[in-house]
Amino acid sequence: MEFESRLAQIGSISEPVTGAVSFPIYNATAFRHPRLGESTGFDYSRTKNPTRTVLEEAIADLESGDAGFAFSSGMAALQTIFAMFGQGDHLLVSLDLYGGTYRLIEQVLNRFGITASYVDTNDLDELERNCTANTKAVLIETPTNPLMRITNLRKVSEWAKGRGLLVIVDNTLLTPFFQRPLELGADLVIHSATKYLGGHNDVLAGLIVTKGKELSEQIGFLQNSIGAVLGPNDSWLLMRGMKTLALRMERHQFNATQIAKFLTEHALVEEVYYPGLESHPDQVLQSKQSSGNTGILSFKVRKARYVDPILRHIRLIAFAESLGGVESLMTYPAVQTHGDIPVEIRNRVGVNDRLLRFSVGIEHIDDLISDLAHAFDAALAEEHAEGQVQEGGQSND
Repeated sequence: MEFESRLAQIGSISEPVTGAVSFPIYNATAFRHPRLGESTGFDYSRTKNPTRTVLEEAIADLESGDAGFAFSSGMAALQTIFAMFGQGDHLLVSLDLYGGTYRLIEQVLNRFGITASYVDTNDLDELERNCTANTKAVLIETPTNPLMRITNLRKVSEWAKGRGLLVIVDNTLLTPFFQRPLELGADLVIHSATKYLGGHNDVLAGLIVTKGKELSEQIGFLQNSIGAVLGPNDSWLLMRGMKTLALRMERHQFNATQIAKFLTEHALVEEVYYPGLESHPDQVLQSKQSSGNTGILSFKVRKARYVDPILRHIRLIAFAESLGGVESLMTYPAVQTHGDIPVEIRNRVGVNDRLLRFSVGIEHIDDLISDLAHAFDAALAEEHAEGQVQEGGQSND
C-alpha cells in the first residue's frame, strides 16, 4: 500500500466489532481480566491503551520501525530516551539545536552525571575528536532548528555503528512522509508530534520509533515505568491529524519554497536558510536522503531594528512559537525557542538578534507573500520616519 493510503487509513480497519472507520476513543484506565492469569492484552492504561496502541502501531509502520511509543509531549519522549543513560555517560549532539533540548541536557541531565558535546554532526573528524570511552549515542537534528543544517545520516550511522554508539534522529521537521532515518541506519527516531504530525496546533504529543527487539523492549519498559504517556483523546486527535499529513506536507513544501525565493530577492533580507533552495550548501545531500523539504525556513534581516516592526505588522502570519501547523507562525529564536541557550553559543552558531524563523502554513501563497511584503514595507517606513526625525532634530541644533 502506498504511503498516502497508509496515512489515510490509520485506525480505519482496526475496530473489529462495529467496523467504525474512525477508531474509538477508549477512556478506560482499567480493563477486566477474563480469569486469573489471563488478559485481553490491556490491563492498565498507562501500560497499554487501545486508542494509543493504534497510533503507536501506525507510526512504527510509517517510520519502518519495529515499535512505536506515544508520549505526552516531545520533551517527555526525549526524556524517556535519555533515561537509557546514566552516571558518567556522554552524548554527541547537533550543534544547532532546539533550545528546549539544550535546556533538558544542561539543566536536568547534568544532575544525573550525563554530559554532552555539541558538534557539527556532519563532520566526522569533529565527531571523532569529541568521542570518548563514555560516549553512548549521537543525537541528530536534520534539518536543524532553526538554521536548517543537514546531516548525512547514512555516513554518520556507519561511523557510529563502528564505535557501538546509538544513533537518535529527531525527524520532527520532515516527518516520515519526506524522510525515514531508520532506513538510513538510525536506531531511534523521535518526533515532537505536536508539530507536523498533529498539524493543527491543537494537540501536544511526542513519539518514539525503535529498530530492533532489544531497543524496543527497553523503551517500552521506560515508557511504562516513567509513565509520561499520551492520553486516548490526544492519541485520537493525533491520528486524525496524521491522516492528512501527505497533503499538508506537499502544501507546506510548496509554500515554503516560494517564500524562500521571495525572501532571497528582498532588500531587507541578508540570508535565507532553506534546504530546498539550490543555494543551500546541503541541497544535494538533502535531495538524496529525503524525498522533499519541510515547511520551516529561517532568514536574517540586514538590521536588528527591522525585527520588531516586522513582528508587529504581520497580520495573517501569527507572531507565535511552535511550528508545523496549518496556520503560519513566525518566531524570534534568540529570545523565544532558543532563549535558554547562552548568547555566546547562539551567536557562534548563527542564532543572533537578526534571525527570524517562519513556519509556513497552508494558506494561499499570494496572501502570505502579501503579508510579508506589507510587514517589510512597514519596517522600512518606520526606519525612514525615524531618520527624518533625527535629521530634523539635527537641523534645529
